[in-house]
Amino acid sequence: MDARVAWSEACLAALLDQAEMEGRSRRRAVVVVRRLVSFASAQGIAPVPGQLFDHDVIEAFCVQGLTGCSSSTRGTYRSVLDTLAASLHEVPPRRGTPFPGARAPAPYTPWQRAELVAMVSAQPQPAARRSALAMWWCGLGAGLRPGELVALRGRDISGHGASVVVRVPGLRRRVPVAERHAAAMMEMARHAGDDVVFRPGGAVRHYKNFINNFARHLVADPAVPRLSMGRCRASFICDHLAAGTALDELVAIAGLCEVESLARYARHVEGVCHSKAGLRARRDGERRR
Repeated sequence: MDARVAWSEACLAALLDQAEMEGRSRRRAVVVVRRLVSFASAQGIAPVPGQLFDHDVIEAFCVQGLTGCSSSTRGTYRSVLDTLAASLHEVPPRRGTPFPGARAPAPYTPWQRAELVAMVSAQPQPAARRSALAMWWCGLGAGLRPGELVALRGRDISGHGASVVVRVPGLRRRVPVAERHAAAMMEMARHAGDDVVFRPGGAVRHYKNFINNFARHLVADPAVPRLSMGRCRASFICDHLAAGTALDELVAIAGLCEVESLARYARHVEGVCHSKAGLRARRDGERRR
């Protein structure tokens, strides 16, 4: 499909065919794209696929155009639109837009971390306790995303003493674990061995809410914050920003594409510039040293 052609229902049908969407997925995509077109038109964005499926426009739509929707619904819409964007023959351009990106989850405070460690360690069922600890240490200690945790096996964690590294499954990324988390990570690795560290067994592991559903049913005092991989990962990244980790290194170990992606996390770290231009300037200064 030519990404410059004007938008129409025929254009939508061709795009869905190109993305090989059928049945329920196709019907859902029609609803999602029509909402995107309506949002884009209200913002004065030309209704052509090359601009509608710009990654920045998609993000703006999910942040500002779906304000009444739950985070899971916004995630579903984002996933559908990213899939369609990837199916275009032309790479969707990344243009500057007046829209802010989605805010990163807030990192856990020291008090919340203490409460959560106590909560996951006190789970009455050993299997639930081990999986809750895997969420905690792999998120806070290695910054893993949910899908990366689901695939992680004990053999992917290696090292000795304070020098422990996590090899992210399927990727070349290797994440050094902070010294204070190293012993717990190695103990988890020894217990899992060649098996997965999170919920071993016959569960359907690629279900979208596999981790969220598990965390929702943990035994916890209502006053304790919910255990979330997103907030664990945000805590990992914010800890590194606060510690002054070189930005190129942080981008690599966090599995990000560009230094500007750190801006949404830097907002939570006192004393760290959170503008994209400021982060680029800091990175460039670090490179010249």
